[in-house]
Amino acid sequence: MPRLVDHEQRRREITTAARTVIAAGGLDAATFQAVAAEAGISVRLIQYYFGTKRDLMLATHRAVVEDWGRGFEEALGALGPEASPREVIRAISLGLIPLNDVRHQDNLVFAAFHAANLTGNTVTSEEMMGPPRYLITSFTEQLRRDRPDETDTRALELDAELTVLAVTGISQAILAGGTTRETAVELLDHLLDRVFTGK
Repeated sequence: MPRLVDHEQRRREITTAARTVIAAGGLDAATFQAVAAEAGISVRLIQYYFGTKRDLMLATHRAVVEDWGRGFEEALGALGPEASPREVIRAISLGLIPLNDVRHQDNLVFAAFHAANLTGNTVTSEEMMGPPRYLITSFTEQLRRDRPDETDTRALELDAELTVLAVTGISQAILAGGTTRETAVELLDHLLDRVFTGK
């Protein structure tokens, strides 16, 4: 009897290999040959699952986003339904910042996609903006919970966007060696103190 193949698992193995290659050398390094070597499979098999490099890159980007989403769900589940808006935003933000080796690799992958977006190579701005827009919307909702009497919706949106951009900057600083993981947590808490007290 022929062995059944779990196609989703195989696709996952390939995108995981691609993440490793991208984190080490950027999108240009992620050729079918390099990813196949990392995954221990043939180039033809990668071509079977992902017809073009662009298809593979977009699937890899999506895999990182989905992993982050699962991490958010776990963190929020641990907090429970009574979590405050500050606790929710802090938990999500901590899940984004490279505070462990897995998140460090994921942030390197995202940095590579960001660089490709700036140069118009492989991915477009529209394809990259989904996750930050989602975060801004989510943070805005939490700030609205915290400030139910706030009538200036734009102010809430700006605070949410500023928080997302700050978390992104903190993450990039860790990647570049400009700050430590410990200081990153201090910076995040300092930022949230200001956002939630207005001082």
